[in-house]
Amino acid sequence: MLFASAMLLVMAGVTVARADERPLPLESFFRNPEKMGFQISPDGTRILYLAPWERRLNVHVQTIGEDSAVRVTSATERDIIACLWSGNDRIVYLQDKGGDENYHLFSAKADGSGARDLTPFDGVRTTIVDPLEEKDDEMLVGLNRRDPTVFDVYRLNLDSGELSLVEENPGDIGSWMTDHDGKLRVAVKSDGVNTSLLYREREGIPFRTLLTTDFREGVSPLFFTFDNKKLYVSSNLGRDKSAIFLFDPETVKHEELIFEHPEVDVGSLMYSKKRKVITGAAFVTDRLKYHFFDDERRALQDELESLLPGYQVRVSSMNRDEDKALLRANSDRTAGAYYFYDMAKKKLTKLEDVAPWLPEDKMAPMKAVSYKSRDGLTIHGYLTIPLGSDGKNLPVVIHPHGGPWLRDVWGFDAEVQFLASRGLAVLQMNFRGSTGYGRAFWEASFKQWGRAMQDDITDGVKWLVDSGVADPKRVAIYGGSYGGYAVLAGLTFTPDLYACGVDYVGVSNLFTLLEAIPPYWELERKMMYEQIGDPETEQDLLRAASPVFHADNIKAPLLVAQGANDPRVKKAESDQIVEALKKRGIDVEYMVKENEGHGFLNEENRFDFYRAMERFFSKHLGSYSE
Repeated sequence: MLFASAMLLVMAGVTVARADERPLPLESFFRNPEKMGFQISPDGTRILYLAPWERRLNVHVQTIGEDSAVRVTSATERDIIACLWSGNDRIVYLQDKGGDENYHLFSAKADGSGARDLTPFDGVRTTIVDPLEEKDDEMLVGLNRRDPTVFDVYRLNLDSGELSLVEENPGDIGSWMTDHDGKLRVAVKSDGVNTSLLYREREGIPFRTLLTTDFREGVSPLFFTFDNKKLYVSSNLGRDKSAIFLFDPETVKHEELIFEHPEVDVGSLMYSKKRKVITGAAFVTDRLKYHFFDDERRALQDELESLLPGYQVRVSSMNRDEDKALLRANSDRTAGAYYFYDMAKKKLTKLEDVAPWLPEDKMAPMKAVSYKSRDGLTIHGYLTIPLGSDGKNLPVVIHPHGGPWLRDVWGFDAEVQFLASRGLAVLQMNFRGSTGYGRAFWEASFKQWGRAMQDDITDGVKWLVDSGVADPKRVAIYGGSYGGYAVLAGLTFTPDLYACGVDYVGVSNLFTLLEAIPPYWELERKMMYEQIGDPETEQDLLRAASPVFHADNIKAPLLVAQGANDPRVKKAESDQIVEALKKRGIDVEYMVKENEGHGFLNEENRFDFYRAMERFFSKHLGSYSE
């Protein structure tokens, strides 16, 4: 079998080493990381992180300088998805059941004792509004217990578990923000298509509306100035690209322009809590970049990058004194490593490689590329060519991202590296609607599902074929969520373009998608109608863009994977397309995992899915398979 697959790769134009040099095992790409999510304690003496135990990611705590660690949690059904310090001796963490996304908030002492569910409410989703870092025994949480469509804000006593209502949601607040003293003073209201910024001078008095805009533009609050009087905001009012401004809630005016970039939106501002200064802005062009305002923070970044040359270095966590930091250093060819840096001693200590079983020299570079769409838009993306390949006449996987109002970024991607290791080139593209490229590029996607958005993907295929990279007879398409929709749309509306497709928790019917959105998305329903289409007044548009109604066009083999408990893209989306194809005798493989939601979290389920994908692509593209 190995010999036959190697022969297929040679025929595909992929240079293959000796037959006894097997690619890395599939499990190497998709197993749980060695350790991840490192955070330093407020006093800088300990770190917490997530690491596998019984095949599930659990919380661990380790004293800096010691080799052993304490396992704080004992989850065996689901991974812990997030954790953080609350004081120096308490950990709080979030976990759901079976992928339902109704996260409960738990706490435990750093030695693993005293574990308790702080929000033990069935069918209720918990969000963290403010961890209140300066208070060890309290935090602000949002709960949709009273009304499943919106979140009320509570002050949670972490010792007693007592919940005290801070603010009841009137039914239209989508997000809340506190000042530096942890007081709830900003809210963002939405009626679905209009967004209002609300403000108050102190807790306990009514909010007042500062301004109202169409959802296409707006003022997004980032944090208060250090005297708690003004706001730093990311705004695209009267402009295409979002930029960072100082905003005065008393005059309702933008004041100083803090930072803008001519090519991309800027929505992130960094600051020092200890020194009370803004330090820099982060933005993404082809990759993550920084602009610094503060000499001390700039010097720190320069120092870290000199210690770890060739890697993208990010400060992920600092102690309260800001003299100790945890770092993450990675690139497109490695998931990277975590480091501890003592700034006073200028001492860098490596803590852990995230995936030491993936040798960097066996990973393929991810190259930033761009091409023109048929109507003249520049589409940015990333192309990964298998190592040892001459880059010509290759089997290719087109890999559109989910969202769709997100974007792909440069960096390590286990899926991409896995596919490249099997002799497949991978193209990821930020089609119109991808965020970060300004308002006009985003708005160009409205009501364009299956139309211009799909054309951008199709044009990427044609660009690869015209450039000689892709063998036009061996192009596949794979994606999840919206990317799964793009798979079905590609096979439906351009049936001769693809040799096969893999749809992962993807949308097949826009009517049932919009009908079954989670209750906590209800405030966004009208906006989604503006972006996708109104099922009452634009039925023809939605029907034309829904692959399930055009399944007769599909002739390429299809693999579908779905979580039974998915609250975003219900299982019915996959059921519909599978049933339609099976009625016509089309080759469709269907994998359903009963204990998963919107994507497979459990390690064994990921292995099953990617193993099926490997066999599928090997059969239809001639990629490697053991």
